[in-house]
Amino acid sequence: MNTILRSGSAVAEIHSLGAELVSFKRTDTGTEYMWSGDAAYWTGRSPVLFPIIGAAMGGEIQVDGQAYKLANHGFARRSEFTLVEASETQAVYRLSHSENTLACYPYPFNLFLTYTLSGNTLEIGYRVENPGGQEIFFQLGTHPAFNCPIGGEGSFTDYYLEFEQPERLERLFLNKTGQIIQGTSETMLGVDNKMPLNHEMFAHDALVFRNVQSKSVALKSRQSDRSVTVAFTGFPDLGIWQPKNAPFVCIEPWHGVADIEGFTGDFREKQNVISLPPEGHFTSSLTITFN
Repeated sequence: MNTILRSGSAVAEIHSLGAELVSFKRTDTGTEYMWSGDAAYWTGRSPVLFPIIGAAMGGEIQVDGQAYKLANHGFARRSEFTLVEASETQAVYRLSHSENTLACYPYPFNLFLTYTLSGNTLEIGYRVENPGGQEIFFQLGTHPAFNCPIGGEGSFTDYYLEFEQPERLERLFLNKTGQIIQGTSETMLGVDNKMPLNHEMFAHDALVFRNVQSKSVALKSRQSDRSVTVAFTGFPDLGIWQPKNAPFVCIEPWHGVADIEGFTGDFREKQNVISLPPEGHFTSSLTITFN
């Protein structure tokens, strides 16, 4: 089931499967900013990543000495969310633990996604609750894919990412099964705030950055005034990705990254894992604004 939000010249569409944003469009120009989900490249559009980011070592997590099979990026993106409430400009979705989730992730939880549309800005609020009697652990991430070129104007290499502030970013590399290769990195920005885009930079999978200082990243073109800005709070890490030669790019604020090669520790020892005490909650947000 899809929910439609409208505000001014903007319309957003969210699917209950994964509580996934599938369209964010400017109605006066007909410009679509989100990727279409064409299976020739990638069927996703803007999945939520929970309770892990990326790939666990061997496709398993370890919790208190027991192994649990958990797919890349977790199960939330393939789960049916409940629409809790909806209005013309806001929709609230919930996913809670179940027999199926406890079989692969042994913690009780409530995950809420709240979409709020105001003019040309769409805010997505994330809230994780611990309804149980013991501490829980998780990672949380975003994965929005934006058409590039926007509106079909120009070429991919006309575009660049503009960070809120100058950054020195060291790219971490992933191996063939999605784990971080320890001791291998590449400088992608050296105290600068603009990163030119080209297809070749994704030849070795996603760009993975830890501890990004900027709180927003804009996708801009040297040939067009059309742009989209992604602002975020509560997400210290960042992934940038596209499949080979795809006409889109993903800007992915994360709280956590994939396992390092050879990691065999408990889930609570994963990089940038979030912990919640009984009755505790965690909040973060992602805001998408088109120009």
